[in-house]
Amino acid sequence: MNVSATQSSDDDVARSAVVKDSARRQLVELGAAGLSLDLVARGSGLAVTDVEAVFPHRDDLLTALVIDAYDASGAAMERADRAAADAGAPAGARLLAAARALRQWSFANPAEFTLIYGSPVPGYHAPQDTVPPASRTPAVLAGILRSALEGGELTPPRRTLSGPSLLRPEALDLFGGTPPAPFSDIVERGIAMWSSLIGLLVFQVFSRTHDSVRDEAAYFDYAVAVTAETVGLVVPLAEGDH
Repeated sequence: MNVSATQSSDDDVARSAVVKDSARRQLVELGAAGLSLDLVARGSGLAVTDVEAVFPHRDDLLTALVIDAYDASGAAMERADRAAADAGAPAGARLLAAARALRQWSFANPAEFTLIYGSPVPGYHAPQDTVPPASRTPAVLAGILRSALEGGELTPPRRTLSGPSLLRPEALDLFGGTPPAPFSDIVERGIAMWSSLIGLLVFQVFSRTHDSVRDEAAYFDYAVAVTAETVGLVVPLAEGDH
């Protein structure tokens, strides 16, 4: 066993954690566009060379933060969905539980939420490494829809998309294959539901609904239920349950 190599690896992991903690504080204060290795080094008490040893360029650090944010938010949804499913909840309740978990994470981590769902960072192009973590959120939603479809919990749509499928193969793979009629466009509808969920969170995290509704948490549940109707899924809303 190479003890020195193991020690070096452990040091890099520890240094990486310190650097990312400092970077997250910079995100809160300056936003992603203002992030720099110099500022991160100053905030972490490390030399710039120490920071560069684990993140040679700013974009490397941004990528690590993006991956962490997607992983953390996706994991929160996965835990909530798993708990609801283990309790025997129907698909609609599972969807609400997962959506609430994403909302809770988003409000607890607004800077990280902004990093992955806000305006693009000028000059930064997310690499392929970020795709699997970014897929965790839609994967949770796809899993719930697939379960609802297989369990007979979906109401058939009054109209389906006409013409050829609009989907890329990756989207069908994430769902688990081509759905049968009359639910042949359920994946397209699911993508619309996913984008509506993220858009709703953008409105709430950035305070776009606070002057329109009296109870933003209750409105979030209502909006999730309304959006779920587009995929034929009923989200149970008990009065006071939000």
